[in-house]
Amino acid sequence: MAATEFLETAQGRRLAFHKSEGTGPIIVFLGGLKSDMEGTKAVHLEAWAQARGQAFLRFDYSGHGESSGTFEEGCIGDWHQDTVAAVSALTEGSLIIVGSSMGGWQALLLAKAMPERIAGMVTIAAAPDFTEDGYWASFTEAQKQALDTVGHVELPSDYMEPYVITKRMIEDGRQHLVLRDALHLPFPVRFLQGTEDTAVSTETAVVLLGHATGPDVRLLLVKDADHRFSDGPCLGVIETAVVDVSGAQ
Repeated sequence: MAATEFLETAQGRRLAFHKSEGTGPIIVFLGGLKSDMEGTKAVHLEAWAQARGQAFLRFDYSGHGESSGTFEEGCIGDWHQDTVAAVSALTEGSLIIVGSSMGGWQALLLAKAMPERIAGMVTIAAAPDFTEDGYWASFTEAQKQALDTVGHVELPSDYMEPYVITKRMIEDGRQHLVLRDALHLPFPVRFLQGTEDTAVSTETAVVLLGHATGPDVRLLLVKDADHRFSDGPCLGVIETAVVDVSGAQ
């Protein structure tokens, strides 16, 4: 396996990445909250892209994986800055963005920041605005008070140790919401969603589909798939969606 490379950003962060050369458009994988670029979907898609001779980029947000910083220091805006920095410094030409969970939110933020670069988008259990509509909306009064007094709350996870959700993450998330204003996606988009996902609901996927506008925006529900969306059939669905939005046959 190729050695990890690092990018120093204007914000002083050190982002770990793997990039493989090939034809365009380059596929950029955006991982989920507390995930990293060694996840099943990222590594599988990289190998698949390499076999096709297509360029591919995966990286770790700050506070994730091999990148600098700690998770608790970060927020949606920081990771958006990381995404823009990685895409701007490490890619040229058209992009196919593949965003998983929180990476789906990051994909939509990237679409607002540089729509002219994006040729197609695939999201997997996209979780737009989850800091507000998921975390804040479900917090008890005691948890909201803890944000003010302690500065964070801990939430259990089905997949790893508890998430530490900081007051900064909540407040910063409000500056990056994408479901409150117009969200135009002027390129082919495929939203993928498992019906047995316990982290992101099918309702969230339907709301996103209804809110987004664009010439070719579709939602594909996969019966019995969970949030990981990383077994063999699901990985095949992702591959098909990437080919679909790429306009390839």
